[in-house]
Amino acid sequence: MSIDLSGKTALITGASRGIGEAAARIMAGYGANVVLAARSTRDTARIAADIGDRALAVTCDVAQYGDVENAVDEAIRSFGSLDILVNNAGVIDPIARIEDSDPEAWDQVVDINFKGVYHGLRAAIPVMKRQGGGVIINISSGAASSALEGWSHYCATKAAVLSLTRCAHTECMADHIRVVGLSPGTVATDMQRAIKTSGVNPVSQLDWSQHISPDWVGEAIAWLATDAGRAYDGGDMSLRTDEARRAVGLIG
Repeated sequence: MSIDLSGKTALITGASRGIGEAAARIMAGYGANVVLAARSTRDTARIAADIGDRALAVTCDVAQYGDVENAVDEAIRSFGSLDILVNNAGVIDPIARIEDSDPEAWDQVVDINFKGVYHGLRAAIPVMKRQGGGVIINISSGAASSALEGWSHYCATKAAVLSLTRCAHTECMADHIRVVGLSPGTVATDMQRAIKTSGVNPVSQLDWSQHISPDWVGEAIAWLATDAGRAYDGGDMSLRTDEARRAVGLIG
């Protein structure tokens, strides 16, 4: 299908690499203005420069609500609206069994993976409500419904994000704000390198060739931002299924 995001503005968290970078480049290719948010602008500034005038890099630690609110404000100041929010920022390190985990590091994963999504929802929903609508895409995971050794922090936070997606959908659908999750499966990013290095649980044993490209996820994000993705509102679209891949146009 033909995707047209002309005139739309998308704010993407965790946009310095991997899925976030791919989403920014692909959505810009479909005509969107893109705001690349990350804790440092070292990489996002370079990516934004590559994209051109319709891209902006902002410093944003999603664990800090004020940073997220400022990123939303910057999107509106620069481009006049916020039409799409991609809550992508997430971490999995340090991988450890519960008995060996560092409580402070465990807490930090909660702050980024779970509270970061809440912060995005909280900052974006009032803006989108005033505008008359919008789309919020939360990057989920099969870990949301799985129990994996060493991943208690990741599984728990992704399960919480799925619940947030459902709650936000229930609260926002009457205001024409779509909230949808995307579960990409395993993706060839730095996160998979960390998982591989850990040697913990079966995911670490996967061959690199079994992971999909971040570009596939970027394409799925762009597709979900259109009305074509409405069937998945309030839940997670799994990119591991042929049905979803075919709908996005990744396979014939």
